[in-house]
Amino acid sequence: MSFKYVVAFLVSFQVWLSSCFNANKVASVHMQQESQTVKGSFYDLEAISLEGLQVKMSDYKGKKIIILNTASKCGYTPQYADWQKYYETNQKDVVVLGFPCNQFMDQEPGSKEEIASFCQKNYGVTFPMFEKVDVKGKDQSPVYNWLSDPSKNGWCSDVPSWNFCKYVVDEKGQLTHFFGSNIKPDSPDFVKAMVSK
Repeated sequence: MSFKYVVAFLVSFQVWLSSCFNANKVASVHMQQESQTVKGSFYDLEAISLEGLQVKMSDYKGKKIIILNTASKCGYTPQYADWQKYYETNQKDVVVLGFPCNQFMDQEPGSKEEIASFCQKNYGVTFPMFEKVDVKGKDQSPVYNWLSDPSKNGWCSDVPSWNFCKYVVDEKGQLTHFFGSNIKPDSPDFVKAMVSK
C-alpha cells in the first residue's frame, strides 16, 4: 500500500474516531432553562480580530450572535461554507463570529495570516474572524470563559468538545443555546432557536 493511501486512511480513521469519541457532545443541544444571577455582560468582552484589531462584543448589540470555534483541518471544516452563506443571507439581524482553535488534535496549526488566507480562498469567508484562542483549560479566552461559566452567563457550563461547536447569544446579550459540532444552519433545532424570542 502506498504512503498516500496510508495517510488518507489514517486521516479518515481519525475523523471517524473523533466523531465516535465526541458523539454525546456533537449531538448536544442545550438551551437556557432557569437563569442564575449573571456576573458581567457578554457586551463587556473584547477579542482580537485576525487583522489584529481590538473588537468590542458590544459592537454587535441588537443582533443575534453565533459563536463558532473553527479549524482548517477538521472533518467539519466545510461548515465554513454553510455559516458563510447563512451570514450573507441574515447579516442584517445576525452576526457569525469565528474563533480558530488548535486544541482538538492540532487541527488549526496555522498562523493568523494562514488562517485568513485559507478561509477566504477556500470558503469566501467574510464574517468576523478572530485570532486563535483556547476554548477550554487554563488559558481559556475571556469570551469562552464567559460562555461556559454559569456564574457569568446564567446557566451554561458547556465547553466545546470538538471543532465547530456553536453558542447563540440573543439581541440583548443573553446566552440562549449551545449546539454540538454537527449542527448546521438548516438543522431543525438551530432554526427553532433563531426564531425564538
